[in-house]
Formats: sequence, structure tokens, C-alpha cells
Amino acid sequence: MSTRGVGGVGRGGRTGGAGGVGRPGGGYGPGAPGGPSPYEGLSAAEEAATIARSREVDRVDAVNAVGRLVQTVPSTVPATGMSTRERLLEAGRSVVEEHGYGGASVAAIAARAGVANGTLYRHFSSKEELFVEVFRLVCGGELHAMQQAAQGQEDPAEQVLAALTVFAQRALQNRTLAWALLAEPVDPQVDAVRLEYRRTYRELLAGPLREAVHQGRIPAQDPELTAAALVGAAGEALVGPLSPAASALDGHPMDGPERADALVHGLGALCRRTVGATASVALDAPRQPR
Repeated sequence: MSTRGVGGVGRGGRTGGAGGVGRPGGGYGPGAPGGPSPYEGLSAAEEAATIARSREVDRVDAVNAVGRLVQTVPSTVPATGMSTRERLLEAGRSVVEEHGYGGASVAAIAARAGVANGTLYRHFSSKEELFVEVFRLVCGGELHAMQQAAQGQEDPAEQVLAALTVFAQRALQNRTLAWALLAEPVDPQVDAVRLEYRRTYRELLAGPLREAVHQGRIPAQDPELTAAALVGAAGEALVGPLSPAASALDGHPMDGPERADALVHGLGALCRRTVGATASVALDAPRQPR
């Protein structure tokens, strides 16, 4: 293991300064200009053996440092059956879920994965690249849940309603993560993934809408336009409740289940009216939190 990867894990790096082993200044390059050689009086073979021993000391010290990190950092991702890359991705998702994108530092992710900070950069070129993959994984999971919900309905118009309902329900159950996925300020690379999945959600809804028009279940319309409007409406309706700054809306606690139910119910009614599906006065009547 390179000793460079251990720098920053609760100790000084080994690549410079006083951290080196076996010679002044650290590292294994030439000594300071004009200074005495630490190998003066040794044969070439003895000098090579001394350098080899110094490197072995550094290697063992580095391995022990990472071992101590894995043993002492709380709430690490279980290593069983997971590659280091997978552990880093899971750690990234977990940290974003708890602290949002802004609170997900490289140090926090590395600690959660049980590895040194430098290990992250052996698997991802940057923090942004890691989060692009994290967002792809999480958004892919949300897309799968929406597809599963839609497949449980025969009426194509109800498929659209079911997909949007599960999207809203899952967002309200995991608000910090949903806020990061939908609206939290992120780096441009991550925002590109966000836009990519908004298009995917739109395409998921457009298919059933097209079929519902074909079957005469809803009025003739542009399925892509309606789908885009529904995705935008759902996102906008959720931004306020998901925002960390929001503590109440219309005098109702944001974390109450009644408020969440009312929001999901209202989105369903909006969906029906938007696509022109047959409405039920009792079903679509506004539901007020108690």
C-alpha cells in the first residue's frame, strides 16, 4: 500500500516533512543538498538493505493505520460481499441520506466505508464522479419502484397515477435524500444526471398516457407534454415539504403522516384532472390534515 494514501487519516502523510522513516526529511529521494548522507560508510548492498527495511516499516505502518480506522470508525458499511468501490457508493448514498449533498464530504464517506481518504480517489477521479454514480443508483431505484407500481394497474391512466403516487410517497418517507435528488444545489455533473432522470420519468409516464389516448380512456393530447407537466408538478409540489428550511405549511406540521397523506392524495387528484381521466367527486375531494 502506498503511504501517500494514509495521509490525512488522523496523522501526517509520509511523502514529506518529518514523517519519513529511515532518513531526515521523509521519503526515499536524495538527501538535502550539501547535507551529510545518512548512508555514509555503508556499502552499496548495506545501503540497499537499509532502504528496503525503511520501506517495509512504512508499509506495515500504513496497513496498521487503515486497520485502526476500520476498527474505530462507527457506523461503517459492512464489508462482507462488497468490493471497495461498492462500499464507497453505499457509503455515499448513506451519508447523503443523513446529511444531504452539502454535508457529504470525502472524509465522511471514506470513514463510513471504513477506508482512508485517498482510497476514494483510487476508484473515482473526483467527489463529483462518485456522486454521479450515487445519484444514478438512487434514481435508478426510484425508477424501478415507479415501474413496479405502474405494472400493478391494468388501466393505463391508473398506471400513471400509481407511478406518481409511489414517487411522492417514497420522497416523503426519505426527505433528506429526496431533497438532494430533486432540488438541493449540486455540482453541474450531478445536476446533469438529475435532468437525465427527469427525462426518464417523463418517458415512463408518456407510454401509458399514449396507450390511454389510444384506448379512448382519456381525451386526445400530447402524451410527452402531459408527462412533462406531471413530472414538473410533482417535483414542485414536493420541493416545499422536502426543504430543510420548511417546518410547517398552512399551519400543519411537515413531518405529520396526515400532511403527507393529504399531499399524495392531492397529487393523485391533480393527475386525474390533468390527463382528463374519469374523476370521482368522493375520491378527488381535497383531504385536509386533522
